[in-house]
Amino acid sequence: MKKVEIKTLLANTTVKLSERPTYLDLEASEKKKKKELNDLREALSEHQDTMYAHGKYGVLICLQGMDTAGKDSLIREVFQEFNPRGVVVHSFKTPTSLELKHDYLWRHYIALPARGKYSVFNRTHYENVLVTRVHPEYIMAENIPGIDSVEDITPEFWAQRFEQIRNFEKHVSENGTVILKFFLHLSKEEQRNRLLRRLENEKHNWKFSPGDLKERALWDKYQECYEEAINETSTSYAPWYIIPSDDKEAARVLVAKVIHETMMKLEGIQEPELDDEIKAKFGEYREMLSKPEN
Repeated sequence: MKKVEIKTLLANTTVKLSERPTYLDLEASEKKKKKELNDLREALSEHQDTMYAHGKYGVLICLQGMDTAGKDSLIREVFQEFNPRGVVVHSFKTPTSLELKHDYLWRHYIALPARGKYSVFNRTHYENVLVTRVHPEYIMAENIPGIDSVEDITPEFWAQRFEQIRNFEKHVSENGTVILKFFLHLSKEEQRNRLLRRLENEKHNWKFSPGDLKERALWDKYQECYEEAINETSTSYAPWYIIPSDDKEAARVLVAKVIHETMMKLEGIQEPELDDEIKAKFGEYREMLSKPEN
């Protein structure tokens, strides 16, 4: 299998999505890619068990991408070996009436991972600078002071929101949460093929929505907004990775590889040592447990 340096996927310079590949040939059969993914997810699962016992870090995985980019299946495949208690997936839809009574980051803050666990955001707080950027009328539902019409939503408004997101992620990172953000970079042609498959495969008909076609018509605007969001918010403490996603299996391997290599760089994650006094009494405890019970 082709060796991929994860730094080549990192958005550490100004990103132009049109210049980033949507397909990456790993030079491996489907069987080899599945084997690589299986090895990575087993290693991640074991590491999460140790991380849980260590109790100092949580991990936030953020997934963004156009419709059909493969977010749902990626979550299923990458995290399937995890202890179910070790990972929580949050799929953020249109804000509820309760969520709209709070600031736009509130519902994301309360979904952050506990120490020792992973949280996966399937669509994320970035919807607030993506969908709302393409459809600024959605901002009106937030009932923000000083925003009385769409005309009040200025470039300064978006600049402030990017700053708020950077501050949110910096605060979270400084308090023990590892943040990794992935943009599943899909070509427009591959999206067309996947939408057609939803129409042609009866088993997947339920996934199709006419709204997908309306959003597809805004493809260029979304690409522009994604590009700006990534460039404004890819930081050392919350980096963005651009994942070529026309090949779903390869995308899953790449995401798992980034997560694994990042976690392996963290120092000191190990299971805590038992107190010497407790270990000294192991023989006594074994004897107590070996006695027949009435």
